[in-house]
Amino acid sequence: MTTEVLLALLQLGDGLFPAGGFAHSFGLETYAQEGRVRDRAGLEAFVTAHLEGAAGPGDAVAAAVATRLAAAGDLAAWCALDARLDAMKTVPEFRAASRQMGRQTARVAATLGDDAVLAGVVRAIDDGLAPGHHAAVFGAAAGRFGAGAEPVAAAYLYSTATLLVGAGLRLLTLGQLDGQRVLAAVRPLIARLAAEAARATAEDMWTFTPALELAGLRHARLDMRLFRS
Repeated sequence: MTTEVLLALLQLGDGLFPAGGFAHSFGLETYAQEGRVRDRAGLEAFVTAHLEGAAGPGDAVAAAVATRLAAAGDLAAWCALDARLDAMKTVPEFRAASRQMGRQTARVAATLGDDAVLAGVVRAIDDGLAPGHHAAVFGAAAGRFGAGAEPVAAAYLYSTATLLVGAGLRLLTLGQLDGQRVLAAVRPLIARLAAEAARATAEDMWTFTPALELAGLRHARLDMRLFRS
């Protein structure tokens, strides 16, 4: 991977990239309000569960597969992958968050250059041919930028971890050092999951996080909410 491709991947996964992830906690707010996550250890356990049970075997695999499909210019297969990912997201808030982040990522990424495939991704989303989930769009954009499947999966997982840690720092009485310690602790997990995602196919995607999904469903009924999910 060249330095230019690395920089493009860093830009795509950076917290400053306007994907809208700052508005979502993916169930963490429910856990915080119920007192089930209250310290750094709890936050690390939540991030780990999300990565191992959802983002790793599901979204990261989708990002890795989308990377290869976009590099090959196979928009029809990308749409099928996106539809498969949509069917796997059963919690309304999580599904809406993924779509919102993906659509915003697609629009921004398409303006960073003159790429026919990314323009096709945006058209497919706007025409209702694809839901535009974040992982699928992330992988498509990174693939068109020239990144490989494993670095893309790693970047996606790391950006997911930073999103959750950022939400945790706003919900809990934790400092920035606590957040960095959580991110450092999950680096080996991210590396393993990224390597597994790079070897997987779309048929290998799975998720199993029933407790987190129930937290996502309860989130819609919270009296006070800082996040949209």
